[in-house]
Amino acid sequence: MATLVRSISQNGGVICTAIDSTDIAAKAEQIHKTSATVTAALGRLLTAASLMGVMLKNEEHSITLRLQGDGPAGLLIAVTDGLGNVRGDVENPVVEIPLNGLGKLDVAGAVGRNGSLSVVKDLGLKDPYIGQVPIVSGEIAEDITHYYAVSEQTPTVCALGVLVNPDLTVKAAGGFLAQLLPGAAEEDIDRLEQNIGKLSSVTKLLTDGVSAEDICRMVLEGFEPQILETVKTEYRCSCSRQRVERALISIGKEDLRQMMEEEESVEVNCHFCGKQYRFSREDLRILLEKAEKKG
Repeated sequence: MATLVRSISQNGGVICTAIDSTDIAAKAEQIHKTSATVTAALGRLLTAASLMGVMLKNEEHSITLRLQGDGPAGLLIAVTDGLGNVRGDVENPVVEIPLNGLGKLDVAGAVGRNGSLSVVKDLGLKDPYIGQVPIVSGEIAEDITHYYAVSEQTPTVCALGVLVNPDLTVKAAGGFLAQLLPGAAEEDIDRLEQNIGKLSSVTKLLTDGVSAEDICRMVLEGFEPQILETVKTEYRCSCSRQRVERALISIGKEDLRQMMEEEESVEVNCHFCGKQYRFSREDLRILLEKAEKKG
C-alpha cells in the first residue's frame, strides 16, 4: 500500500501533504499494461488525485481529474475518494515517443501541451463543483499548481514523479502538495521557496530511502512541522456487479431488449480495473423486467 502523510507548520500558515505512491503506480501499470511514458503520466495523475483526495472532509466524497490534451495518450482520468484511494484509466495505454531534451520520459509529449485539466468534486451536494483550466505544460504537476492558483486561489507548489525500470515496472513514484493558508507571512513564502529549491526530484528522494514523512519535514524545514496524520492508500476500484446492472438498466428498455434478442451473453469490462462481468440472456431478461417496472 502507499503511504501518505499530512503535516502543518507550527504557525498554521503552511501545509504539506506527501505520498510514496509507488504501489499505486505499479498497480496501474499492471492493470492497463502501459508503456513507460504513459505509466509516468498516469502515475503522476493518480498521485495528484490521492494528495487532493485526503483534503476532502468526508471519505464518501470524491474528486475526478480529467486531463484531455492533444498528445497521443488521449484522455487520462484519475478518481479519488476522501481517503486518498484512487483508480484511473487512459485512452491509449501504449505510446512510444523519444525521450525529451533532458533525456527523460516525455510525459508532456504523450499528454500534449494544448487541452484542459478539469477537476470535478462530488461533495454530496445537488450538483458537483467543476473547475477547468487550460493545460500549461502537460507535465501534470505544473498543471495541478495552475489549477489551484486559478480555480481555488490557493498558492500551491506541486511536485510529482514516476521512475520506470527498463522492464517497464515502477521503481518509485510519489509527490507532494505544499500550500499557503490565509494569513501566511511573507517570510513563510520565502522560506518555503528556499526549502523546495533545495530538494532533489521526488523519485530521487524516494530511491535514496527518504519517506513521505521525511519529505514533509524537508519541505517545512524551519517551520517546526507537526504531523497531522499518516494514512495508507491504494489503487482501489469501486466497481461491482450491482453497479454494472444499474448501468445496463440505464441504457433503456429498447436497447436492453435488442441486446437480449441478439446476444447469447454480454460481457462488460470495468475500465478502471479490467474486471469482467458476464450477463447471460436470462440475466438480461431480468434486468429488462426491472427497467420496465421503472417505467
